Amino acid sequence: MKDEEQILALEQKVEQLIRDEPDLFLVEVKIKPTNNIKVFIDGDQGINIDRLVRYNRQLYRQLEEENFFPNGDFSLELSSPGLDEPLKLHRQYIKNINRFVELTDTEGQKTEGQLKKVNDEAIEIETIV
Repeated sequence: MKDEEQILALEQKVEQLIRDEPDLFLVEVKIKPTNNIKVFIDGDQGINIDRLVRYNRQLYRQLEEENFFPNGDFSLELSSPGLDEPLKLHRQYIKNINRFVELTDTEGQKTEGQLKKVNDEAIEIETIV
């Protein structure tokens, strides 16, 4: 299975695991060449460690039972995105309204400010002077 196929398969497995909790959403799945899997899950109101641990155990067990990596061992890290992780999904922007953010535009210019509004086409940041 190629990396893209593995990532897609893992995304589907995670979506299945969290399907009964509509406040949760998958942000990203990464696989390093050493079969180190990183799964980022977030929630509209955040996600606590107990839920992350539960989903980590369920996914790990499922991957072992299915022999997902037949050529060797793997490690699994399931967490919420950290403060240093960029916002990737519309839901993350909505969740962070009224919080302070750092924006890097397409030309590499950085702007800091409070995220005020979010819609499908744009965001509004009140900059710090």
